[in-house]
Amino acid sequence: MISICYSGNKRVFPGLLLSVLSLTKYTERALRVYVLSMDLHEENPLYLPFSENQMRILNEVLQKKNAESRAELIDMTQIYKESLAAGKNKKNHYTPYAQLRLYLNELECIPDKIIYLDIDTMCTGDIGQLFDIDISDYEYAAALDYMGKFWIDRHYCNSGVLLLNMREIRKTDLFRRLREFVLTRRMIMPDQSALHRLGKRRMYLPRRFNEQRDIRDDTVIKHFCRGIRWLPFFHIYDIKQWEREKVHKSLKIAFFDDLYEEYDRLAERCDLER
Repeated sequence: MISICYSGNKRVFPGLLLSVLSLTKYTERALRVYVLSMDLHEENPLYLPFSENQMRILNEVLQKKNAESRAELIDMTQIYKESLAAGKNKKNHYTPYAQLRLYLNELECIPDKIIYLDIDTMCTGDIGQLFDIDISDYEYAAALDYMGKFWIDRHYCNSGVLLLNMREIRKTDLFRRLREFVLTRRMIMPDQSALHRLGKRRMYLPRRFNEQRDIRDDTVIKHFCRGIRWLPFFHIYDIKQWEREKVHKSLKIAFFDDLYEEYDRLAERCDLER
């Protein structure tokens, strides 16, 4: 069974559903999907956890492909409020949900090896190719950050796709140290920069496992993260896979059109927002 973790809130369910649809398209193996979420509606009305109905839809998609697959929602509200909610990175370009992965070592249900995926990722190949990589001598594996390797450090990695050796991370106490770092130091990309500073035992993944630009022939995971364009004028873009028209017109990507059609069929008979 391949174990995968996402984190996010109800508002980005379209992205989560599309990402899971892409997972099931390319692998025959059973998938165990852990979804970290929390209720912070007092802070922001949009910060609501994924609903039971949305999890039912995810399980339907997963089990249609493999009856042994399943998705599990984990409520992280209390554990987050007890620590990082009071930290220096509470308000950031990235939502607090991005920091929930730093608690994976505290969850007994999380297996010794797991893939973490940002919700704005889509598979273009079998995720098993990533999961089967041997990282027994490392804490984690990650690909270089397309922009960060030029502007920050040539070893700077993108944390949107991580292959985690949780057995080793629990031994080295890496995630607890990351949380302390994020709690006390203001950063633009908090959890990612903390991982760069403290996570020294890393394996560098090939670009194909976290493609942050154009899809290539060998790409396994396409990441719809922020990027820069120089022409016709310098600008930063941030287009997600659920922004279908922009994906087609601005990014010139039609690779996922069959998954958009499957998504539309689900939307016709299921209330995706409930």
